[in-house]
Amino acid sequence: MAGGEPGGVPRRKDAERNRRRLLAAAREVFRDRGVAATLNDVAHHAGLGVGTAYRHFANKEELIDALFEDMVETVDRYVREAAAEPDAWLGLTRALQQVCEVQAFDRGLREVMLGTGRGPERQQQMRERVGPTVDVLVARAQEQGTLRADMVPPDFAIVQLMVGAVSDHLGQPGLWRRYLTIIIDGLRAQPGEPSPLPGLFASDEQLQDALTDSSAEAAENRRRAAGRAAGS
Repeated sequence: MAGGEPGGVPRRKDAERNRRRLLAAAREVFRDRGVAATLNDVAHHAGLGVGTAYRHFANKEELIDALFEDMVETVDRYVREAAAEPDAWLGLTRALQQVCEVQAFDRGLREVMLGTGRGPERQQQMRERVGPTVDVLVARAQEQGTLRADMVPPDFAIVQLMVGAVSDHLGQPGLWRRYLTIIIDGLRAQPGEPSPLPGLFASDEQLQDALTDSSAEAAENRRRAAGRAAGS
């Protein structure tokens, strides 16, 4: 029969397809509108009825949880593939590049995922999921003599933060690759010839503007933090 019985395979496939449409639409809507976007906005962007959206996600927070879980699954897959690579340096640096690419999404989406009340909880979820595998990757690369011995696993989270700041402040999503290449050369236990660098697609003026903007943003963040502390 058309559409199948309730709970049948055709209906399940249709529901899964709609769920994926909602997640894809959510990524775009949250990137463009940040935390102001609503579940209704996502439904309309996906070309689906609002009722369909609410059948999949009771509220916006559930939708954000699903988006974040997708990201965790992707990162976890990358680090596990890296752990299976016999050459620990190759596995580690490949995973670092892949994870930095995942992290290079627009600031609006990052703020929705990590800048709200559930941010610390979600960050902890990521650490618990991928942290043990990263520990193994780092230890193996050091045992093989390719990663400098004074590196510790938490350093890699800071590397990702540093690299992500390039995209945030320069508005050029691919530029992070240049600076990650410089950092990776610095991670080697025995540096050799420097790696070729991807091109720099920013003018001196753009670089200076980015530095000025980041300083102004940091000052504003400090002002807001001080205001919150005074009001608590």
